[in-house]
Amino acid sequence: MKNKKFLRSGFKSLVLGVLSLWAVQVYADDLNVCAGKNEMPFSNDKKEGFENDIAEIIAKSLNKKLNYVYWDDPRYAVGFFLDKKKCDMVLGVDSTDPRVLKTKPYYKTGYVFITREDREIDISSWNDDLLKERNFRIGVMPDSPGKVMLLQINRFDDMFDYFAEKQKYQSTRNKYVRVDPQEVVNDVSNKYIHAAMLWAPEAARYVKQSKEPLKVQLVKDDAKKSNGESVQMHYEIVMGVRKDDVQLQQALNKAIDEKRSEIESVLKREGIPLLPI
Repeated sequence: MKNKKFLRSGFKSLVLGVLSLWAVQVYADDLNVCAGKNEMPFSNDKKEGFENDIAEIIAKSLNKKLNYVYWDDPRYAVGFFLDKKKCDMVLGVDSTDPRVLKTKPYYKTGYVFITREDREIDISSWNDDLLKERNFRIGVMPDSPGKVMLLQINRFDDMFDYFAEKQKYQSTRNKYVRVDPQEVVNDVSNKYIHAAMLWAPEAARYVKQSKEPLKVQLVKDDAKKSNGESVQMHYEIVMGVRKDDVQLQQALNKAIDEKRSEIESVLKREGIPLLPI
């Protein structure tokens, strides 16, 4: 009787051990990516964004099954999702972000000025005098370098009504209010505003789709506040993992090297102007 009990106990331990190994293997074979549920053109839950395409390339390179964990508010992507192990990685991270362990950059680009070609507007720097004229309407995103610069050149107040309209007249205090970049591009196209300054990856798709030909100029990285402090316009973009996940960081670095041409093809197809890394 004791021997049978021992055998049952041993068999149970063996089964639990096998199941544990299987669970580890299943986890190891998955790549769980945190992404915006409705953050086009980057990603959505229909997998229509260019970051969805890049995630697929990376997952295939790692020979892993790609799973998504979607967030509705980007403020919580790292602290509430990545750090709590609800996902393994996030894409589209600024290379200076201190919250994550970063991969090597997989692309570099910048902010762009967008105007209608037939208006023959020529702006490429925040030092251009045209931007300081009160009747020159320019759209930027909330909490972007564009907003910083409008404040520096005393143009924010006279554009305030436009920004309030784009934010559906909601306060952004302790709240995420998404402004659709397609709306801002369309406002340039239909002459509601003279120009927009947007992050190139958020605007490129909609510039291509515009019925009216639009002009895109990369913003020079020479913007400064009145105190001389630089306001960055060009950024290197990385993938972020938890700070202790060096193994995944190294695997992603290898995948980025191996698939760099495929990743660049996605970015070029999107219409994103690329800068040398």
